[in-house]
Amino acid sequence: MRNCAFRTALEPNLHHQVIRYIEHGEGNFADLLVTAHRRQRDLCHPYSEYCKGFPAPSVWREIPPLPLDAFRWSRIATFPEADAVRTFRTSGTTGEGYGQHHFATLDVYRAAALAGWRLSGIPSHRVIGLVPPPSETPHSSLSAMAGWLVQPEDFFWAQWDRLADFLAGTQEPVTLFGTALGFLDFFEYLGERTLTLPPGSAAMETGGYKGTRRDLPKKDLYALFTKHLGLDAEDVWNEYGMTELSSQFYTRGLGAPHRGGSWVRGLVIDPSTGREAAVGDTGLLVIFDLANIDSSCVLQTRDLAIRHEDGFLLLGRDPAALPRGCSRAADDLLSR
Repeated sequence: MRNCAFRTALEPNLHHQVIRYIEHGEGNFADLLVTAHRRQRDLCHPYSEYCKGFPAPSVWREIPPLPLDAFRWSRIATFPEADAVRTFRTSGTTGEGYGQHHFATLDVYRAAALAGWRLSGIPSHRVIGLVPPPSETPHSSLSAMAGWLVQPEDFFWAQWDRLADFLAGTQEPVTLFGTALGFLDFFEYLGERTLTLPPGSAAMETGGYKGTRRDLPKKDLYALFTKHLGLDAEDVWNEYGMTELSSQFYTRGLGAPHRGGSWVRGLVIDPSTGREAAVGDTGLLVIFDLANIDSSCVLQTRDLAIRHEDGFLLLGRDPAALPRGCSRAADDLLSR
């Protein structure tokens, strides 16, 4: 009973502190992250077992990153299953099954999503959704985010005739929010038809072409934004995120690095040494996400990136490349 009482008193306070940091910059990132890590190590048994393969961290950069595969094979959560308010699932398009991310509250995720969108510089126009609404896809973290940004009547997922008519008639600038695949479907629907959006309009695209046989280079996709909507490449933002995270990174146009808010950091790690790569060098992306307070704040991705002084330039997926220490510890965890 004593442990349960302590946990109940601690968790809401730490959640509140993280939200205050995200929304107002109150507190210290390093202190909050180390506190969240200790809590996750104590309350999440699979992560606790995983951490036994690493020395105790003395600073936030030394916190062991949990491989994304852990979310497919173990329940990565700091709270009882009955207390979950929402579980988001990965697409499962790799053929390796679904990953699941459990939430005891959506308050921190919502704070991070809205603050990240605002800090990215995406114009604050009326947001038009080219993604399914949360009522249709309750297990999609992207749809949940869209539900906070898009009014119910402004979802146009797979309603391309209705969307084309709306865009042809709107007189006010809009911000289109969709996946790369959704935009490509819409552009293919338009064929040779072109629309010219009001000045100041923008678009935010995310995701790729997982589970499909289509694969379009980013510059070619952005050329379609110009052809069909009259948007320059600098009018289009890209979001980098994933189900296992609670925060996102954004970039604008072509060739610029992805950046996030102060509560989420992307470190490019040299897989041969486990240390941060030099500016300009390529490595594996490790993400420190303070908003991931109920699961694991530090994740080892399978993505290659080039380190920039401010952010990282995403290159793509390298499924075979895990740092040696992470690979061994992950094998131990996933074999349980």
